[in-house]
Amino acid sequence: MIASDFSFIVPVYNRPEEVRELLESFCALETPKTFEVVIVEDGSTLDARLIAEHFSDQLNISYYFKDNTGPGHSRNYGMERAKGNYFIILDSDCILPKQYLSEVMSFLNSNYVDFFGGPDAAQDNFTELQKAINFSMTSVLTTGGIRGGSNEIEGYEPRSFNMGLSKEAFCASGGFGAIHPGEDPDLSIRLKAMGYKLCLIPEAFVYHKRRISFERFFVQVYKFGQVRPILNKWHPHSKKWTYWFPTVFMLGLIASFVLVFFEIFIGLYVYGAYFLLALILAFQSTLDFIAAILSISAILIQFSGYGWGFLKSKIKLFLSRKPEEELFPNLFFKTH
Repeated sequence: MIASDFSFIVPVYNRPEEVRELLESFCALETPKTFEVVIVEDGSTLDARLIAEHFSDQLNISYYFKDNTGPGHSRNYGMERAKGNYFIILDSDCILPKQYLSEVMSFLNSNYVDFFGGPDAAQDNFTELQKAINFSMTSVLTTGGIRGGSNEIEGYEPRSFNMGLSKEAFCASGGFGAIHPGEDPDLSIRLKAMGYKLCLIPEAFVYHKRRISFERFFVQVYKFGQVRPILNKWHPHSKKWTYWFPTVFMLGLIASFVLVFFEIFIGLYVYGAYFLLALILAFQSTLDFIAAILSISAILIQFSGYGWGFLKSKIKLFLSRKPEEELFPNLFFKTH
């Protein structure tokens, strides 16, 4: 495959400066600039049109503005209009290292797949909070490496901040559904059921800025937790006991504090050892003591948000026969 085979699809909502940084990283790619960049403005009130026009003499940019229908539908909108035969989907808060497309082309030329994902990483100039959240979201201690690890090549479920999808697979599957978040694992599960091969390309990483506060991070992971029982209901074969881990982790932590009143301290010792290990690994990863300290808070927020969202969603689905769209209206975008 060559660079002109690819169309990058970037949904955007009120983030013009992020688009500028992403387009600057496109200009720095070491491959020929024959690929297409499709920017889909999802009903923004602060759009990136002028920024896209500024880079139009350096990159092949297609810019579209549409009503707000969510990132999944916006990605579909972009892929329907893209000129390439292989789509690479990115979040607007990502930055590409210069070798990104070279790594993708090299891998696909020798190990072609119709659907791939890549990891995310933090740059040295990211804030301590960004580094902390990145560690929490990518560490084997927290997510078990599901967002990309060198030992998990086959069967990886790509995430929409950094994924590739062939035009054939898009047309066959219909692309992303209306649920958000959760549209990416839903697509992965459906494509695997259709017989398409999915994998991780470890070298095709992006720098993921995650311009987010702890408050917004809690809301994000809470929604992640809400979505998983819905996906398990839609795709029963995808159920895993590990999805219960954040809920069990937080209930165990609460129980450990309760047991202190009965002079039973084993739970606190176990959790203390876990957080000490997390602190050490976070410092090794970030080389930043403040980021390492903040990583402990990020882990607690991630587990509590996801765990509570998962448990609440599980109970609501068990007790009600209403459609998921009625039970969780905040998780579904209207596309018509």
